[in-house]
Amino acid sequence: MYQALYRKWRPKAFADVIGQEHITETLRRQVSEGRTSHAYLFTGTRGTGKTTCAKILAKAVNCEAPREGDPCGKCPSCVGIDSGGFLDVLELDAASNNGVDQVRALRDEAVYSPANVRKRVYIVDEVHMLSTAAFNALLKILEEPPEHLMFILATTELHKVPATILSRCQRFSFRRIRPEDVARRLRYVAEQEAIDLRPDGAEILSRLADGALRDGLSLLDQCAAAGGTIDAAAVLDVLGLAGNLQTARLMELILSRDAQGALLLLDELYKGGKDLGAVLSELSTLTRDLLLQKTAPKGGAALLSGGFDAAALERLGQGVPAGRFLHLAATLQRASAELYASVNRRLDTELCLLRLCDESLSGDLTALEARIRRLEDNQSARAELARRPAAAPPPKPSPAPPEDVPPGPPEEGPPPWDEPPLPEEPPPMEEPGQRVYDLPEEPPPQAPKAAPPPAVPAAEAPPPVPGRALDGGWWRTLAENCKGRLPPMYRPFLSMCSGFLEGDLLTVCAPDDLTLGRLDNDRVREALTQEAEALAGGPVRLMLRTGEPPRSSPEENLKNLLAFGRQFDNIEIK
Repeated sequence: MYQALYRKWRPKAFADVIGQEHITETLRRQVSEGRTSHAYLFTGTRGTGKTTCAKILAKAVNCEAPREGDPCGKCPSCVGIDSGGFLDVLELDAASNNGVDQVRALRDEAVYSPANVRKRVYIVDEVHMLSTAAFNALLKILEEPPEHLMFILATTELHKVPATILSRCQRFSFRRIRPEDVARRLRYVAEQEAIDLRPDGAEILSRLADGALRDGLSLLDQCAAAGGTIDAAAVLDVLGLAGNLQTARLMELILSRDAQGALLLLDELYKGGKDLGAVLSELSTLTRDLLLQKTAPKGGAALLSGGFDAAALERLGQGVPAGRFLHLAATLQRASAELYASVNRRLDTELCLLRLCDESLSGDLTALEARIRRLEDNQSARAELARRPAAAPPPKPSPAPPEDVPPGPPEEGPPPWDEPPLPEEPPPMEEPGQRVYDLPEEPPPQAPKAAPPPAVPAAEAPPPVPGRALDGGWWRTLAENCKGRLPPMYRPFLSMCSGFLEGDLLTVCAPDDLTLGRLDNDRVREALTQEAEALAGGPVRLMLRTGEPPRSSPEENLKNLLAFGRQFDNIEIK
């Protein structure tokens, strides 16, 4: 009769347990020194060896010839416990025996001495499933057990075990088995069973096991039943994970911001019968793996889901910042939670893909952050281009002096004009290869030119001229200054308004009565008045009304636009 691999290759001694050396070494030392406790509590995730170590410990304390704390496996006690023929070592499932009556019957039976072995051992699996009354019935015998009695409790949910039980047991925490340890054990079992397991197939199986060696052996058993060589492609095909390749392709399109390609691939998956919730779930899992690989490339390898190979993760995560993966993960989690209550699942999935391809479509701070990041990248690229040294032009050859003119100062002679040269400015000496001419007569004096008007500082906006409508730039400056002093609830209404100044009266025009009602309060009035006085340089009165402001002439609009543009002439972008 065929036996499953995880049952056939279950460890028979502490030395065969994989990945739990911190526990097996302690238990072996306790058995060899005769210092075993009366109650143990084994905690950890599934498939990490809790029940296996409990059975090995039960054999070790009853073995007739133990070897350094390990059971021999050959004496009558070890053989009887392995075969299940000794009722003195009993394994119970607390999920189906969680009532107080079952625990009371166990307590009444435990007081009797064992018939075949030295210690009566009770292995209670999933002990957190016991009821409160059952825990209370078990409490007394755990506190004062007979000499021949030992309890080994196992659980995957430690927080559900009462503190009164925890305080009476020695607790051992089983950790997840590392993928490299699982892969090494799978290759050993495959070699013993004549299974053609390739290294890439063992790697994928070890990651799919998620730290549980029992799950890894079960997956290997399933792949071996299909026959042939077990490589990465065969594992994905047999386990129904070939769709992960399409998920990786979809993620590649998202990271390259190809929204059209992502929507077309989603349409193919939808027409092929793929569930849209499963698409988002697989994308979320892949995003988690990419984020873990980006933030913890070495220590986070044991936390990967295992559905994607290391080469694909390395290719997808290259050049992508961790902040992008955080945005992808948050968007996918939010879309997955909202998908179950959606009236149009396909539309919501497509909108999610669009937001994943372009963060600016999110409509929140992520969109603003994406725009700022793009501006910073463009500015950095320009600064890098400006810092590159320009190619130096080839030096021009100096003109050689004419052969008929010897180098040196020219001979003195009479000036070319009748008037003598000015004494305070003697004529310059002639350089080799250069002609020097005397200056002509001084032209008649001209009227002095008017001094240019002083430049307006770039950081200060020109004050408004009373009696005209405010130009767009001046009003925008006033509105932006007020937004910094007002709560966010008033800012969109202020953006819909416009203003003009007549004398010392500032009139703010609202498009409708609703906007006027939101802005007509003391807080907004005070902010508008103070900012207008700061820009105008004098006291200003304020009036709020509905309607359109008076329009300025084209010449005045051009003049105002030029004046507004001078504010940014000397601004440096850092």
